[in-house]
Amino acid sequence: MLLALALPVASAPEINVGGELIRVLLSLAGIVLLIFAAGWLSRRLQARTSPGGRRLRCVESMAVGARDRVLLIDADGKRLLVGVGQGGMRTLHVYEGAAPAPEPSSHPPLPAFGDVLARWKRKS
Repeated sequence: MLLALALPVASAPEINVGGELIRVLLSLAGIVLLIFAAGWLSRRLQARTSPGGRRLRCVESMAVGARDRVLLIDADGKRLLVGVGQGGMRTLHVYEGAAPAPEPSSHPPLPAFGDVLARWKRKS
C-alpha cells in the first residue's frame, strides 16, 4: 500500500485558457474578414464587366417545353418577347411604349426569415 502512494502522479500539462481563447477569437475574426474581403472583391469585379450600366434586363422567363423558353426582355425602355429554343433565338413580339407600372399585389408580402425564426423561438 505504501508503494502505491510513493509513485509520482503524472501531472497534466497546464493550459493557458486566456491565451487559447484569444487565439481562437483572432482566428475567427480573420476568417470573417476574409469572407467580407471576398464579397467586396467580387462586387468590384462584377461592376467592371458592365461599365455603361445595365440597359438589357430579363423581366420574366417561362419554360414552354423541355428545352424551349419564352423571355420577356426590357431593352432601352422597349419590351421584347423572345423565344429561345434548340434552333436559336427568335423575336416573337416587340411591345411599343413604356413598360407598364407594376400592379400592387393582392397577396400580403411574405415575412422575413428572421421574423419567422424569432416567432418560432418565442413559442418554444
